[in-house]
Amino acid sequence: MGLSNEYIQQRLTEKFGTETLTFEENYGMLSFEAPKEQNLKVLQFLYDEPELQFRFLTDLCAVNYPEAKGKELAVVYHLHNLEANVRIRFKVFTSVTTPDVFTATQLFASANWMERETYDFFGVNFLGHPNLKRILNVDEMDYFPMRKEYPLEDQTRIDKDDEMFGRG
Repeated sequence: MGLSNEYIQQRLTEKFGTETLTFEENYGMLSFEAPKEQNLKVLQFLYDEPELQFRFLTDLCAVNYPEAKGKELAVVYHLHNLEANVRIRFKVFTSVTTPDVFTATQLFASANWMERETYDFFGVNFLGHPNLKRILNVDEMDYFPMRKEYPLEDQTRIDKDDEMFGRG
């Protein structure tokens, strides 16, 4: 019997309950979210459980939702069970005022650089990270460039020539 999305959801619900997890399935991939305080417990369960064995962290990134007050930043983990060839997406949300999430570096060595990049571009503070500092931007930057905190260009401007930008 292969590892199904229904079975993964059932095991997570048994362990953590329905009040802490919300599930959805997009294009065949199971996606779920949990409170940010439980991110390590959920990741450890997915890693250790013999029937699940999600032991490969494919990607760790962030998404900015400026209109969602109190949940402006989402940290997204893409996990892969290599034996069953099953992928899942796990999200935790946090506020831009307190962007603190526990680090996953003790569980996944690859999380080290991914968390540093996520900090560098989105400002997510990974608590317990061994060396959380900027890796792509200069240290003097006092902002996080991937946050949607700046207005888009005003398309009604007449003081520029679109032909100079290849749009004319």
